[in-house]
Amino acid sequence: MARKEDDLGCSNAPQGAHGETEAIGHVSVLLKEAIEFLAIRPGGTYIDATLGLGGHSLEIASRLGPQGRLIGLDKDTQALELARKRLFTATAEQPHITLLHSSYAELGRLVPSASADGILADLGVSSLQFGDPARGFSFQAEGPLDMRMDPHGERTADQVVNHMREEDLANVIYEFGEERRSRRIARAIVRARPIRTTAHLAHVISAALRSMKPERIHPATRTFQGIRIFVNRELDDLKALLTAAPQALKPGGRLVVISFHSLEDRIVKDALRAGAKTDIYQVLTKKPVEATEEEIAKNPRSRSAKLRAAERI
Repeated sequence: MARKEDDLGCSNAPQGAHGETEAIGHVSVLLKEAIEFLAIRPGGTYIDATLGLGGHSLEIASRLGPQGRLIGLDKDTQALELARKRLFTATAEQPHITLLHSSYAELGRLVPSASADGILADLGVSSLQFGDPARGFSFQAEGPLDMRMDPHGERTADQVVNHMREEDLANVIYEFGEERRSRRIARAIVRARPIRTTAHLAHVISAALRSMKPERIHPATRTFQGIRIFVNRELDDLKALLTAAPQALKPGGRLVVISFHSLEDRIVKDALRAGAKTDIYQVLTKKPVEATEEEIAKNPRSRSAKLRAAERI
């Protein structure tokens, strides 16, 4: 069992939380590769900047020993509760574990300089969030226009969809969703207001694009992505994490980031390359590491995952 917990803003997990985790069907993406690139040192200090349901953290903790320390961050209070139950009911002797209700954008404020042997960030939306229609992330189920990773966040998808100016909405869809038909979609959304549910929004988008050629992905995919990224300030938070990481890492410490779309991957790639040019990092992945065919078959979500890693010089 873990020896001690410093907990800020994370309530006790309910009984049966581990069973809930299994029922959600959560599978950690690129787990083996992430652990290998972290090169975990027994007794070290490691930060899981996107705790989620604790899959990566569980593997990290099992390698640290009683002298090690694991710090887990997440904006989602429900995920924190489930991950806490999972981590603190493990049978093996575990390190000191700290779980914090916080965005990884706050890493620079939360973690002392040169204190971490490794930082892991598994970006994007978790299966817990996608699988709950009440969270409003999925266009495949009826749910409210929410999309907040932090249930206490101020900005919601409803504010974007129903109150944003058409031009600004089109810019959000284009910039964060990489949707070239953003103006057409934004015009249709404004005309259909008020839009109350995710299913209604998906229908409006699909109808607006009905005359276009069939696509491999659902026509609402990029728009939902764009709104979600904007609502949660995901790219700004990622940039803040990448800015803080070199200061938080010890010499020889490692940063491992798993991204799920080109906007994230581009930001990570550019940050690591810039760090290499200024002798901050040695980049460990010349090309991003991707999931094997075997992993993709077991977990289709891993198809778009890209892992990049670097070591602090």
